[in-house]
Amino acid sequence: MVPDMPGAPEPRPRWDIRRLAETDSTNRVVLDLARAGEPEGVVVVADHQTAGRGRLGRTWEAPPGSSLLVTVLLRPSIPVADGHLVTIAAALAAADACAAVAGIRPGLKWPNDLVVERDGATRKIAGLLAESLVAGPTLDAVALGMGLNVQWPADLPDHLAGIATALNHEAGADVDRDAVLAAWLDCLADRYDRLTAPGGTDALLAAYRVACVTLGRPVRVDLAGETLEGVALEVTREGHLVVDAGGRRTVTAGDVVHLRAA
Repeated sequence: MVPDMPGAPEPRPRWDIRRLAETDSTNRVVLDLARAGEPEGVVVVADHQTAGRGRLGRTWEAPPGSSLLVTVLLRPSIPVADGHLVTIAAALAAADACAAVAGIRPGLKWPNDLVVERDGATRKIAGLLAESLVAGPTLDAVALGMGLNVQWPADLPDHLAGIATALNHEAGADVDRDAVLAAWLDCLADRYDRLTAPGGTDALLAAYRVACVTLGRPVRVDLAGETLEGVALEVTREGHLVVDAGGRRTVTAGDVVHLRAA
């Protein structure tokens, strides 16, 4: 850790942290634990994933030991339609943790990435993926996974150099993965507790809209069989992105690319 950087708080007692040297996917492990009846609060952390999961069937790529690869088991008492709020809470908590430990506050890129914008480029530093088990109209369990680039080699692979970054690259100093984990879990506990409090949903969405660097800028949205270009206007209560592309279009899922302003 860097001496001048603020320390990370200890995780709250609710968390049951389980560490693995290697696994195919921490999300897969936690989903299996959820089906077996494990309680909320189990946290699976791996040094390396051989088949880490990303959005739209993609994989998460990271050198062994370089990233915080973690999945938390949550059992929120909220409707299925509000499941995206759990991911939003986790993304905000991740930005809080990066700021607390490394002095770097990433922006949030719709729908579930953390990015750093530098030298005219948007570089991904983390991604989140929530996979749910459903019981009727409510969520039975959520496997909330995150891959956060913490301590990467000085030279990134060519195919990642212009699109990815890590906390140590941005801070200009070493960053400890366990300190980031502790800070994230503490911030997540706070955000998660407030999610079901009166007014919690509105406050969470308001915080997300402030942190979302996608809003107010030109974007390209790649959809199945169609590409939109326009200005990102807002994120709805349902977590959808509204884009002005010659008329208001609501995007429920798609790949968003941040474009430079003309």
